[in-house]
Amino acid sequence: MGASGYDPDYLKELHSDLNRKYRRHGPKVEEIWRTFGPGRRVKAMKAGAAEGIVLKDPLDTSLGNVYKFIPEWNLRDITAAESDLFLQLLKHRATTSLEEQYISGFNGRPGDHEHIMEMIHTRNLRHIDSFRNEYTFFLDGDKYATSFKVKDEHRDEVLSGFAPAINAGLCVPRSVGELIISRQFYILQILNIMIEDVLDGSTSRVQNEKPKKNPVTSTNAALSNLAIATIRPRKVELSDLVASSLDRKSFFDEYLTLLCTEPVVLVHEVNILFFSKPEQVPDERGRRLPAHTDKYISSSLLEAVHNTVHSAATWHYIYRLVDLLKDSTNKAYRSTLLQEISSVCHFEYQRAQSMLKRHVSTTSDGSKWFRRVSNSTDNRLIVKGDPGLLTRDNPQLHYLLRLCQPETNASKAVDWMKKLDDLHGSHYLEREKLEERVADSLCDLAVIVGFIQTMSSVAPLPPFSRKKGQLFLSKAADLGSELTEIKKGIDLTEFAAPIDNLLEPGMAANALRALDQCILDGMGAKVGFLYEDLISDCVSSLQEKNITKEADYTAAATSIPFPPEAPVKPREALLHIRKEKEKTRPAHSSIYEITPPTGEKVEQQAIQDLQQEVLVVKRTTVDTFSTLFAKSEARGSISWAAFESAMVDLGFSAIAEYGSVYTFAPPSDFSVQRSIKLHRPHKSHIEGHRLLFYARRLNKNYGWTAKTFQSS
Repeated sequence: MGASGYDPDYLKELHSDLNRKYRRHGPKVEEIWRTFGPGRRVKAMKAGAAEGIVLKDPLDTSLGNVYKFIPEWNLRDITAAESDLFLQLLKHRATTSLEEQYISGFNGRPGDHEHIMEMIHTRNLRHIDSFRNEYTFFLDGDKYATSFKVKDEHRDEVLSGFAPAINAGLCVPRSVGELIISRQFYILQILNIMIEDVLDGSTSRVQNEKPKKNPVTSTNAALSNLAIATIRPRKVELSDLVASSLDRKSFFDEYLTLLCTEPVVLVHEVNILFFSKPEQVPDERGRRLPAHTDKYISSSLLEAVHNTVHSAATWHYIYRLVDLLKDSTNKAYRSTLLQEISSVCHFEYQRAQSMLKRHVSTTSDGSKWFRRVSNSTDNRLIVKGDPGLLTRDNPQLHYLLRLCQPETNASKAVDWMKKLDDLHGSHYLEREKLEERVADSLCDLAVIVGFIQTMSSVAPLPPFSRKKGQLFLSKAADLGSELTEIKKGIDLTEFAAPIDNLLEPGMAANALRALDQCILDGMGAKVGFLYEDLISDCVSSLQEKNITKEADYTAAATSIPFPPEAPVKPREALLHIRKEKEKTRPAHSSIYEITPPTGEKVEQQAIQDLQQEVLVVKRTTVDTFSTLFAKSEARGSISWAAFESAMVDLGFSAIAEYGSVYTFAPPSDFSVQRSIKLHRPHKSHIEGHRLLFYARRLNKNYGWTAKTFQSS
């Protein structure tokens, strides 16, 4: 990698991305750009710039040496009403090779080599390193922008051999070559981003802007009626844990449905994963891997879907295990179930901790406290330094880093969660400083920590074992390994490059169908069925062993030794079995279906008129739920305080838990005796895709719609 920090392969990826985007979206970009006035053009240019700062004109020195590298990218020349400079520059960079751009420009403008040489001679542009006896070749093909170091004793001989390339200007000292690479990188990166910002002006896209605040969501009005319970009203039983795990399963089931039917939700999730990839974190040698080229979009989309399916399946399995435990009286069988629950909960804790680590490590405050292990297959992140040094200056980051450390298990996490909650209680603005993705991952961690803590108080869990209770984990790991293998061949850029192209009609559905087909071709079954079969097989195995062996075990038995596993089937045989089984399944029968039915319009499926009873409530409560269940894309916004107040008006108690997780428990005379867990959203406002999610959860749990509520 060059000292400029730009790997030649990364440069080629950016050029390939731009070429693909231009071929697919070029005419639309031109059409939209020509409708923009100067003000809208300025907005588009600033949207993709660091801190929104762009050169005012070609000689603007406010950004240091930037004007020497890309003087043409300035507000004056690009945004003028009659200017076509952006479109000309885009076409030139997208449709010609890197070598052509190195040699020649467009409309009389110099090529990149000539431009940099002019800046060296007239503006004193220099590279910070001299690169003694190093040279860079700009030959078309695989060796483009490749640098070589020449030994002193062979210098004259080697340079003599390089003479034709040097005379043609295709071989230059590396100190010059790095400057040329930097110019090409800057321009290609800007234009890739600019295409996305211009396409944001597309009128055919699904509404993606957060709506304005609704006047009915006054925090003061909501707080006047709010009563929050901070302790559990009664002793927790196993039946409560069954309900809690079922609620968590429903949480992910419903989020998966939204993810796969609402493009806004899918785009939100893919963007978060794309821009938080661990490759952005420096390794032990300070190296970062290029993670923002289009080839990473496909893996981020796969990750968004797979993470949600996997989480839904994990909590479904936990729910089944706790339900089996509730009804079991055999001590040996209970011991086996508890060991399996311990293992799966440990795994879920590690997953949630890993996601928190990923998001904290890619924030501005947290990035300097992590390093990436370069020789790990999963780009493992570890906390470096002593977080205790932050106790006074940044206690919130201190507690977050403690939660990210591997030695912080679920039991130890309780104390750090409590400290974080106390901090947020006494310094409310500290929570508001968290990025939304960090706050969400913190909530996920809090849920599993709370579940493990509560579970241990009802039926003490045995320590995690790498030998016992591995039924689900071993099979899930095998599925994960298979998926990793086929991930390399999945290319969804036709639909998802740029990511916001998923908002165009049909693009999200087509991307998900293509993803589902890739998994079907590579693994022999759709991802939903793979996980459904996994749960079914594990539960059946546990039940069969209990039935067949129950009479043989005494009350003193502490575990059920499973018989040896059947020999692992060769991959070809496994694929054949799955494909044959797939043929017998009815279409779209999986509870984890990720693709909408072909030819049918994808609509919001959450709002169903299941609740017949009309609830008479205050006018403010009616207004709150009217906003929540609105079917319009331009939905309003609800403050968290207003939502809490509306739930309390219905007789629900709001039980505050760790990490901004709240349990809403219905009154004893309510028609549906089922609690629901919800995350208090970041910035304490429910808006955008969260409105859809809250509406789904409340409708699924209680059958509520906008028609349910009537003012008193």
